[in-house]
Amino acid sequence: MSDFFISIAAVAVVLGFMILIHEFGHFAVAKLLGVRVEQFAIGFGKRLFGFRKGDTDYRVNILPLGGYVKMSGENPMDERTGDPAEFLSHPRWHRFLIAIAGPAMNILLAVVLLTVVYMVHYEYPVFLDQPAVIEGVKHDSPAARAGLQPGDRIIKVDGISNPTWEQLQPRVWLSPNQPLTITVQRGSQIFEKTIIPQAVTSSEVGSAGWYPQEPVIVGKVEAGTPAAKAGIREDDRIVAMDGQSLPSIESMIERLQQTKDKPVDLTVIRGNQTLSFHLTPVLAGTEDPKEQRYRLGFLNKSETKVTTLPFAQALSLSLEQNKKYSLLILELAKKIIERKVSLRAVSGPIGIAQDAGYAAQQKGWTPLMELTAGISLNLGIFNLLPIPILDGGVILFLLIEGLMRRDVSLRIKERVYQAAFVFLVLFAVMVIYNDLMKTLPGIMDRLP
Repeated sequence: MSDFFISIAAVAVVLGFMILIHEFGHFAVAKLLGVRVEQFAIGFGKRLFGFRKGDTDYRVNILPLGGYVKMSGENPMDERTGDPAEFLSHPRWHRFLIAIAGPAMNILLAVVLLTVVYMVHYEYPVFLDQPAVIEGVKHDSPAARAGLQPGDRIIKVDGISNPTWEQLQPRVWLSPNQPLTITVQRGSQIFEKTIIPQAVTSSEVGSAGWYPQEPVIVGKVEAGTPAAKAGIREDDRIVAMDGQSLPSIESMIERLQQTKDKPVDLTVIRGNQTLSFHLTPVLAGTEDPKEQRYRLGFLNKSETKVTTLPFAQALSLSLEQNKKYSLLILELAKKIIERKVSLRAVSGPIGIAQDAGYAAQQKGWTPLMELTAGISLNLGIFNLLPIPILDGGVILFLLIEGLMRRDVSLRIKERVYQAAFVFLVLFAVMVIYNDLMKTLPGIMDRLP
């Protein structure tokens, strides 16, 4: 129950901050350009509390699902008085700057947050920046059917030469049930293979069935599971099972499916001690509602490197990472529209709350800041999509009107906004439904 309240508190703080920054962007530019702002609101619906200063009512509303800035004469369906302080009385380039200011603030915040994180505590999984050398291949997986073997190195995928695991993984995740051509090096041989990653987990992301070398380090231990009962603790390093070494968490999961409910002996390093544990796996559900597997009951976490970067390097890396993630977000949106990726890959408020709660429980404040940066970037990019009602839709109308050299008729705008409103409501319902379907049947992925 405490995890639930931590998740609620974390997501409230993170999303509230994101919305505040976004709306402040609109508000500040509108004020700067002389547009009268009637309301600066967090949430929707009935006013709970706030204060008035000048022309603006600063308020918190009863439904904390977003926020808005209400400007005079902003609604094209309202009657225009010609007041120079009204939004529509201003030139199109003023309206363009006001519209783009919100998403721009979110993107800028993502850059700033990651820069600060990299300057203070830059932590990342060791295996991510390693060459994509396959440590193991799951039985009957796309990689196995393509004839790939441990030791094979992927030297080209989707136009990327000599990819690292960090570069390879998104290409696979975004290609569920879609052919993906790779170039493989095996010793002195170089050859091409086409694999079709299968859709896995409730998010239906692609999986090739290969995995890197990654030590088994215990993260969160679930209460009441065999691992908890046996005394396994967070940060324990499991180096062997039944006397055989464990090069990765995936190899451990594979072996557990072979031994099933047969008791296993684990060799564990805890600090300077080497310990032995005897425990019995249990068959239980996973994050994938279609799958059950034998598990011990802990979440694996990656071995990480920790360093700090000077400001210039931190800023450069932050810009590079935000650019990369922006392109991935746009590619995900494109593939969802093309129906190549399931909408289940998108997380809604429930998924965000789970991630925020987990990040808030990690050591230090940097995991939550990194998540906040990611959500801020997503919010900024999403609002730039050319969907009416969103900022990107306003910008699209302004560009069309600029090319036409006249305003689009109010009747057309009204119909488009109505259709866009219905679309966004349906989209929100589908995302929340998917969140529920992903949350209720299973637990966290990679839980052996």
